[in-house]
Amino acid sequence: MVAAAPHPVWAAAENASERADYTLRMAEGLIELAPNHIVSTTLYNDQFPGPLLRFKQGKRVVIDLFNDTDTPELVHWHGQTIPSQVDGAAEEGTPYVSAHGMRRVAFMPGPTGFRFYHTHVVAGADLSRGTYSGLAGPVYIEPKEDPGAYDREVFLVMKEFNPSFSRGGDMASDALPGVPIASLQQIGKAADEETKGGPKGYEVSYELFSINGRMLGQRDPIRVKEGEHVLFHVLNASATEIRSLALPGHLFRVVALDGNAVPLSADVPVLWLGTAERVSAIVEMKHPGVWVMGDLADDDRGHGMGIVVEYAGKAGKPLWMKPNPFRWDYTRFGKADAAPPVAPDETIALTIVKHNAAEHGFNRWTLNGQAFSMDTMTPMFTLRQGRRYRLAFANASDDIHPLHLHRHSFELTRINGRATAGIVKDVVMLGGFQKAEVDFIADNPGDTLFHCHQQLHMDFGFMALFKYA
Repeated sequence: MVAAAPHPVWAAAENASERADYTLRMAEGLIELAPNHIVSTTLYNDQFPGPLLRFKQGKRVVIDLFNDTDTPELVHWHGQTIPSQVDGAAEEGTPYVSAHGMRRVAFMPGPTGFRFYHTHVVAGADLSRGTYSGLAGPVYIEPKEDPGAYDREVFLVMKEFNPSFSRGGDMASDALPGVPIASLQQIGKAADEETKGGPKGYEVSYELFSINGRMLGQRDPIRVKEGEHVLFHVLNASATEIRSLALPGHLFRVVALDGNAVPLSADVPVLWLGTAERVSAIVEMKHPGVWVMGDLADDDRGHGMGIVVEYAGKAGKPLWMKPNPFRWDYTRFGKADAAPPVAPDETIALTIVKHNAAEHGFNRWTLNGQAFSMDTMTPMFTLRQGRRYRLAFANASDDIHPLHLHRHSFELTRINGRATAGIVKDVVMLGGFQKAEVDFIADNPGDTLFHCHQQLHMDFGFMALFKYA
């Protein structure tokens, strides 16, 4: 398990005499995805993605947050073990950055690896707010020692724009392995019958797709040389979508998930990423040509979800070849000879149920029968410092859920009925009508939010709060 960093001091604006290491300014701006596709949205520092922030292990960082918009904002430091006051979630008690206001924060970055920052406000039915906007940017926390087993790094941020509501679209279900569990299907069927055959709830679809803020073919290619080893850091910054990524004729050697080194590096033909997941993978460039690195979905790739990879000395139209079907199995990166997981001090069971169109046409999501309430802060669970907790998830819906725990990292212990160990993450995809178990140590006191990272789900009930006793 990953231990929390020493509890850092957090700072408010009264420490203005101290020089900030970084400044992030949130304001309305324009992104030119392509010459004929210019999008107006909220941005960090007038760009998408927001600037890459490189922190150093053990070195305190000071950041000034300016909000030039007309509404309060939050900046969540996703994947870091920092105090609730600076984590960037209102449910944890983090102060907002007021409209046309400023807040200074300071913390000790950690853990090392690929993290990111993004807005954490409720969007609800407003598709210009929350993670539907352009408020996302990468963070890399450099370790004191870098193995350097690659020639260079490339950061890729996958993101859709121009969202709109639609009725009852089905989420792609070919990303993960596993057979639906009959008992969970029965729970889901019972919830469906409550609506007596009524309409499904609203879903979100998108018009435009991009990597690093440009549609496929609308930026300089990634130029590589034969024999080069390129470390790709890939972030799915979507509000709602699961994304895939393939490079024809090449394999990805996965070395880290959500910024944490995996016990077993493995070659895969396709990366699958749930919302807010990150994958770091090394590609050996040994198939010269000009290629499209892109999403498996032809329509999404055709609307921009891709980037060109060009070998030195090669030219011509970029080529795409779809790889054979491939399902994303976390356990392939776990310890091959994993012993049974250490028994937890306590298990918290969480059953996820969807109630179709139950809230003004939107699906309502419940955990153990409760939709999250900001008024009562329920559902709520109590943690005791130093104890090991197991979260046992049962998904009684057909959706894939990217499950995220703030301010802690967790270890995958059971996925789709298969035991594993050593894989440390902060987001995990849970398949439709599937179960999963993750363990974490309660080693970072303070209010801690758990939620589905699908914006439409978390806004309509899919959250819980953990409080330290």
